[in-house]
Amino acid sequence: MKLDYRPEIDGLRGIAVSAVILYHAGIKILGNQFFDGGFIGVDIFFVISGYLITLIILEELLTTGSFSFKYFYERRVRRILPVLLFVMLVSLPFAWMYLLPDSLVGISKSILYSLGFISNIYFENSVAEYGSESGLLKPFLHTWTLSIEEQFYILFPILLFLLSNYSKKYVINFLIFGFIISLVLSDWGNKNYPTFNFYILPTRCWELLAGSILAYYEINKGHRSHNRLFNLILPIIGLSLILYSILFFNDPMAHPSFKTLIPIIGVCLIIWFSDQNDIVTKILSLKFLVGIGLISYSLYLWHFPIFAFARITEIYNINLVNKLSTGVVIIIFSIFSYFFIEKPFRNKNYNFKILLSIIISIIIFIGFINLNFIFNDGYKSRLPEILTKNYEQPWNLLKNSDGEICHGNTDGCIFNAPSSKKIFVIGDSHIASLTMDLKKKSLFNDYQINIFTRGCLYYPGFNLVRIQANKISKHCNDNYFQKIKKKILKEKNATIIIGGRFPVHLNNSYFDNQEGGIDHKRRLDSYISLGKYNTIQDSFKNEILEISNNNKILLIYPIPEVGSDPNSKIFITRNNKFSKKSVINDFTTSYEVYKERTKSSFELLDSIESPNIYRIYPHTLFCDNLIKSRCITHYDKYMLYFDNNHLSLKGAELVNNLIMEEIAKIELIDKTY
Repeated sequence: MKLDYRPEIDGLRGIAVSAVILYHAGIKILGNQFFDGGFIGVDIFFVISGYLITLIILEELLTTGSFSFKYFYERRVRRILPVLLFVMLVSLPFAWMYLLPDSLVGISKSILYSLGFISNIYFENSVAEYGSESGLLKPFLHTWTLSIEEQFYILFPILLFLLSNYSKKYVINFLIFGFIISLVLSDWGNKNYPTFNFYILPTRCWELLAGSILAYYEINKGHRSHNRLFNLILPIIGLSLILYSILFFNDPMAHPSFKTLIPIIGVCLIIWFSDQNDIVTKILSLKFLVGIGLISYSLYLWHFPIFAFARITEIYNINLVNKLSTGVVIIIFSIFSYFFIEKPFRNKNYNFKILLSIIISIIIFIGFINLNFIFNDGYKSRLPEILTKNYEQPWNLLKNSDGEICHGNTDGCIFNAPSSKKIFVIGDSHIASLTMDLKKKSLFNDYQINIFTRGCLYYPGFNLVRIQANKISKHCNDNYFQKIKKKILKEKNATIIIGGRFPVHLNNSYFDNQEGGIDHKRRLDSYISLGKYNTIQDSFKNEILEISNNNKILLIYPIPEVGSDPNSKIFITRNNKFSKKSVINDFTTSYEVYKERTKSSFELLDSIESPNIYRIYPHTLFCDNLIKSRCITHYDKYMLYFDNNHLSLKGAELVNNLIMEEIAKIELIDKTY
């Protein structure tokens, strides 16, 4: 039985997909981003999907007394796979051209998981946070929503069919019970396992079941609301709730959780109470919105990979015109897909067996290509020579005798323990990037070297709270800081090398080079005081002064941040030799921006005064007035940076030369006195 067409549903789809695209576009007007809650568009889709799928199933069961799984899944295949496969096929050449080996392997895995309808599970394990900058560079991150819907489409018809045949009177009980359990689980999961909670079906299916409950009552009542007053007022309230969510929700909010009920209720009010005569239905039935709704699936599929590749190539970051041009490309591709892929494959006049054979052949081809990328490690042979020398993560190279990576190690690492000349290295991954080369230099000079690096700076009296999980970090907390302090206070005349990425927490922001390069979008974690100090600045200054009483302290001033990934830039240019002009414009950042960015960091470090305090200035190696006061990211045949901000082995070598020279001077002074 054919369902009555409801244009307002397509209008809702239009609003949902527009909200998602505007959210991922990240366009700011007068410094403000007005669609921080645009991610809620996905939740709108879930309600609509649950409603329509349940209507289809119950209509068939009511009219025929049975249900054709074959026909149901045929419709899903026609609807979902052709455009998805087309987007994948078009994206693969761009992935080959623009993605570094690790990223190529990543996109290949995401495509394979997506074809298996489990990309939500893959991304739950590989993406720390949905709205982070790293997430926005993964072209198929958005397929997690398709996987949730596909999982629902596989399981739900079977359960509904069994219930309708053997426990018909309990169908609504099942739907309501499932809705409540999933909603409660979602709210609990957000507090305890937020990333897992975000990506999995059990904590998302309540949104789909909200639509299913509406469909059940519509089928059994034979109609929706007939109350004229409710039909006039409640759709307005529903649309207001949706618009409020899109405009005022934001990434830090608990989601999905009880708060997510706001837009879900809004969608339900519109679906149930909309009437052809009410104002909201008329608005949602406007040809413009309905048109967007009709191509919403293609829009959703195309927007994320196009945005991702535009960001990877930095085309998107240049100016507003480029961003708007990217939007136009998305619309053009989506219209083409709708008319030349979606509609033909959904046409029942085309033999499904032939279409299925085409689909299976394309899946096999895509699978072969991506498995080939994975088994060949993303084809590192594609890398220019300048990148092959510095492609391994420098902070993960240093390992202890048991093969454990030193960075993040609970007990730290110690090398050349018998030596009485001791060096301690304390800091975050910026400092960890120095340790592989520093260890070699230290052992060559017969120093004992102790490594204590993790993803945080040295702030005794504070706990680092992970904002996403809303929990104290297991690795960066006062217990860890006190452990280091206790060990150092036992020492006399040791050399303590300490530093890190001060500008991030002192400025409470990630780096924006003011030229389109923004290294992160994810939320900052926070240091929470345990009462001894009011600020992390107080903690650092006083604690450094305390351990400097009996030891020499080498303060490492901020390493220049880059903003744009030099590896990606070099790989995309496919050029091993750079002209002077290219170096200045493409592979440097402004020294003036560096000075402004590090002003508070220099003020803090400069304020720590003691005879045992010595200072290392890495920026003197990278920022050169000869190149128009720019900070350079590569030198001759060597990369100075591994990624956006961490030094490569070559960059670390240059800084460590300064460190070892300073240590030699300190030794000479000690011998003199």
